[in-house]
Amino acid sequence: MNTPDPVLAEARISRITPIRPPAQAVRPRARHWGLVFTFVGTVVLPVLLAAGYLWTRAADQFASTVAFSVIKQEMSSPIEVFGGIADFAGVGVSDSDILYEFIASQELVEILDRRLGLVEIFSKPTTDPVFGYDPEGTIEDLHDYWDRMVRITYDDGSGLIEVRALAFDPEDARAIATGIFEESARLVDEFSAIAQDDTTEFARQEVERAVERLKIARERLTAYRSETQIVDPSADLQGQMGLLSTLEGQLAEAFISADLLRESTRATDPRIQQAERRIAVIEARIEDERRKLGVGRDGGTGGDYATLLAEYERLAVEREFSEQAYTAALATYDQALAEARRKSRYLAAYIKPTMAQASKFPKRFMLIGLTAFFLVTLWSISVLAYYSFRDRR
Repeated sequence: MNTPDPVLAEARISRITPIRPPAQAVRPRARHWGLVFTFVGTVVLPVLLAAGYLWTRAADQFASTVAFSVIKQEMSSPIEVFGGIADFAGVGVSDSDILYEFIASQELVEILDRRLGLVEIFSKPTTDPVFGYDPEGTIEDLHDYWDRMVRITYDDGSGLIEVRALAFDPEDARAIATGIFEESARLVDEFSAIAQDDTTEFARQEVERAVERLKIARERLTAYRSETQIVDPSADLQGQMGLLSTLEGQLAEAFISADLLRESTRATDPRIQQAERRIAVIEARIEDERRKLGVGRDGGTGGDYATLLAEYERLAVEREFSEQAYTAALATYDQALAEARRKSRYLAAYIKPTMAQASKFPKRFMLIGLTAFFLVTLWSISVLAYYSFRDRR
């Protein structure tokens, strides 16, 4: 049996690490107590103070919700249905976008303050300076407070708007929500009226111009008739042409009678002279009538029937054209009115202003939780920063 080598045994014993004695308990130092005190002072006490204020002095708030959307009625016209012609709407700001900005604007705050008395409504809790409104504030302060009490939710894809109004009385909250809806509806009505006016304004101006043009044309024709004492030169000309035809027939008969007398009697017969005189008188009358018609040997003199008829026809054509233009303008205006009525818009509420039965605001537990989280986060960052600077020294 082999005996162990004493040298190797001694070497093995020398490689064994000696066992240290157990560590003693850590005693609290000043910095540890400082952390505890700072935690209590920056986290625990503020949270307790906030909780005490929320449950003892914070006034209950009631919510009223209203939701609506702008509805546009644009029925297709017969031309679009049967002709395949479509309207291409331009890209621009929608009515819902404008309403969203209007509800959050200072203008609406001023309107509802005059209408409902927002300062009195929001300053009712006299013992709650945190959530209540200072009645001595300016309109800018009231607008900032409005942003706290009124929340607007807007879906730009569907155009739906939901508004939640808070107040310290359920009736006041509902009155604010109702006022928001009514003022928004009024604004949409103004949009619709402006759109209709823009659609019909040009057609209305064309009708006014056509009326004035027709009035001038008729006045000129009336003045012409008063000046010439002729109502219708065309009818008067027909009468003159009938008279001229009669005179020419009488002249032919006079020539025949004179020729018969020359063949059957002597040249000195008084009846031949009488016949020749009758012929001369008829020829003179025919010449006068032709001169009136503007077809005489010396031409027209500016007062003949040809000149009068030309002027009358010019005025008649101008009046007829003015009447046709007026009829066309009136038809265009009627069509523009129908188009304006066809494209109407209005505000439809799919959730009417609600009446709260219980107070849901302020959300006390949520506010306490957020306060605690914020303070703990701030305390932790401060502690980490302190130890970081301490370890670097």
